[in-house]
Amino acid sequence: MLMTKGRAGGPEAGLSRVSGALLAMSRHLEVRDVLKTIVVSARELLDAEYAALGVPDDHGGFAQFVVDGVSEEQWKAIGPLPRQHGILAAMLKDATPQRLADVRLDARFEGWPSAHPVMSDFLGLPIADGDEVLGAVFLANKRCLKPEGGCGFTAEDEELLSILAQHAAIALTNARLYERSRELTIAGERARLAHELHDAVSQKLFSLRLTAQAAAALVDRDPARAKEELQQIALLAAEAADELRSAVVELRPAALDEDGLVATLRTQVQVLDRAHSAHVTFASRGVRALPAAQEEAVLRVAQEALHNALRHAGARQVDVTLARRGQGARLRVADDGRGFDPSAVRRAGRHLGLVSMRDRAGGVGGGLTVESAPGKGTVIEMEVPGG
Repeated sequence: MLMTKGRAGGPEAGLSRVSGALLAMSRHLEVRDVLKTIVVSARELLDAEYAALGVPDDHGGFAQFVVDGVSEEQWKAIGPLPRQHGILAAMLKDATPQRLADVRLDARFEGWPSAHPVMSDFLGLPIADGDEVLGAVFLANKRCLKPEGGCGFTAEDEELLSILAQHAAIALTNARLYERSRELTIAGERARLAHELHDAVSQKLFSLRLTAQAAAALVDRDPARAKEELQQIALLAAEAADELRSAVVELRPAALDEDGLVATLRTQVQVLDRAHSAHVTFASRGVRALPAAQEEAVLRVAQEALHNALRHAGARQVDVTLARRGQGARLRVADDGRGFDPSAVRRAGRHLGLVSMRDRAGGVGGGLTVESAPGKGTVIEMEVPGG
């Protein structure tokens, strides 16, 4: 049975910590969330002062490097991401565990920037999926009384970190597969939008051409009728411009990572309000940051609901509300459009994106409700649990 020395609670406490760490890793779908969880779990499990995890790129450096135990100010002062050299290279190239009493005395040590924290005893293991090294996790400065000239990290620590690394490989592989799946989904959505844009704008331009031809034929023999046709041309041109603006908004990558869900959704609503004749509003109340997968799902459902209200329902007013709900959030999109009978839509084989919205909500542990009736508008609500 595994346990670590110098930690209160005995073997049961150690196993509980391992179990908690594994559950935490399996709870995340985004690669960046998984990496951070691995690093935090490793540092807490082995009671180290510092922890880091590096994911290699194809150019001799790190594609990602996540740390724990170093403040943001310290990290900024350290400078650029480390290259693959010394001890780091040993684990990434040879997949060899390293347990050292003092990393600075190792022949492969090549120094570090002046702002780098001082590290002595060191434990590092590769994170591998078969023969592929996905990354390496590093720990430094075990918080314990160290034997004279010896390493604070023990063989038990190495075994414990090895178990964590094995599960980390699974979690990281799953996260990469999820992100790849999401990329394919986004590519499919872009293809759908491109097809929709082509159809909508092509129809408008075809109508513009016919109307212009009719106006040209009438300008001499019926000027009043020609004037009406020219007015229709102006209307069609405005509608085509609206279609283009809306498509651009939907095709633009969401700035969730930089701006967060509230700011991103507010910006998109403001753009749609300017692009359409309908009045589109947004309000938020007490919303906290959500796990990345949940934020993306909420954004995509909001976009689909707005698309339906503005393109299909003929709404004059659309109100989007995002409010805190326990640890999670509730999205509400309400419009005063023509509405529909949800059961009739299902029987007719038309879904108005409802299947996609329900799938997105369910995929992140949330739920979706739709209230609508002919002539009564539509209300779509989505709840997510938070994290």
